[in-house]
Amino acid sequence: MSLVVSGVSHHTSDVALRERLAFAPESISAALAALREQLGEAGVVIVSTCNRSEIYANHAGDPADLHRELSSFLSKWHKVPETELADAVFEHRDRETAGHLFRVASSLDSLVVGEDQILGQVHDAYITAHQEQATDKVINSLFQKAFSVAKKVRSQTRIGAGKVSISSVAVDLAVSIFTDLSGETVLVIGSGEMSELTLRHLVDKGVGRVIIANRSPEKAAALAETFNGEAVGLDDLDAALKRADIVISSTGAPGVVVEADAVQRALKRRAQKPMFMIDIAAPRDIDAAANELDNVYLYNIDDLQDVADTNLEARRDEMDRCLELVDAGTEQFCRWLRSLEAEPTIVSLSRELDAVRERELAKTLARLPELSDKDRDEVEYLTKRIINNILQRPLTQIKEEVHEHDHVGVLQLVRRIFGLKEGT
Repeated sequence: MSLVVSGVSHHTSDVALRERLAFAPESISAALAALREQLGEAGVVIVSTCNRSEIYANHAGDPADLHRELSSFLSKWHKVPETELADAVFEHRDRETAGHLFRVASSLDSLVVGEDQILGQVHDAYITAHQEQATDKVINSLFQKAFSVAKKVRSQTRIGAGKVSISSVAVDLAVSIFTDLSGETVLVIGSGEMSELTLRHLVDKGVGRVIIANRSPEKAAALAETFNGEAVGLDDLDAALKRADIVISSTGAPGVVVEADAVQRALKRRAQKPMFMIDIAAPRDIDAAANELDNVYLYNIDDLQDVADTNLEARRDEMDRCLELVDAGTEQFCRWLRSLEAEPTIVSLSRELDAVRERELAKTLARLPELSDKDRDEVEYLTKRIINNILQRPLTQIKEEVHEHDHVGVLQLVRRIFGLKEGT
């Protein structure tokens, strides 16, 4: 079996490509079904966030072939030519796959190191795949171990000190431009978890006025009530843009929500007073063409990298301890994974010796017809104890050997010594 992860992240591709490869939440179940149909028997999980689209798969065969299958699936599902993916899609195998997932779940691979949303996103991705019966024994163990490692990193280090997230970085960027937010009007587009986090950070920074826009006015109103803001529907977005000094957008819409023409109209009504816009959605909410307008300063997720790098520098001292925990968890998982290689040989050896036991026991009992049923049971129990005692040390040693040495050579030697056939 090959354990592989293939995909793109903010390390390997820009936001334009990532948004083309993002899986909409409502499409994940269908994508999992299509992927398993393409691969046949396999365990798979799709992790798709604003900064990554990754497919984890456990499948029989060569890992290079599996990587090509996953890259092909990304291309076909999202209708993106494979030539455009060649330099962007990464691949990790076996141990590297585990280490990568553990770093992702622990927020060590995030744009903002230490952010606390990614663990929930990875957990949701796994739950979806599990509910769709798309996982297998190895994938289940891999993700369960990832959650365990991530919790250790979070509880035993200060990597998450300050509760830093993409939304807080966006607000910090706004503060770095305006210094004092108390006199500014902020328009937040969207009413999901990211929008709520953004609002909390804005309130903490003392923002003056808040407008919340959403496709559902009721959802916008509920969030506005919590943060003492004003709620509007997307139908009133033009009027809201006219009043906004800062626009932060994070919806789950499949396409552009704020057109460049709408921004241009707002600028005219504002007498060209500058607008600062941050798009933290994937796919992007704000038309990239808006950045070409005078007095518009548009930032997307990739533009937050400088702020994220500063955040990472502040947590640099914690990284070594975090990576130690990840490495320890990776080694534990890989020891378990290697032990699976021994299972067929252990089962075959146990079956072979038990077959000998049953055969010899039958011959002996046939020569002793005078034994009572109770005595026969005692003799059978005795033979089982003998076999179990004989097997105990060899089986333990086989499990140890596959961890420390060439497990293929060890297992082949055992099978030759005991005359075990392949596939039994």
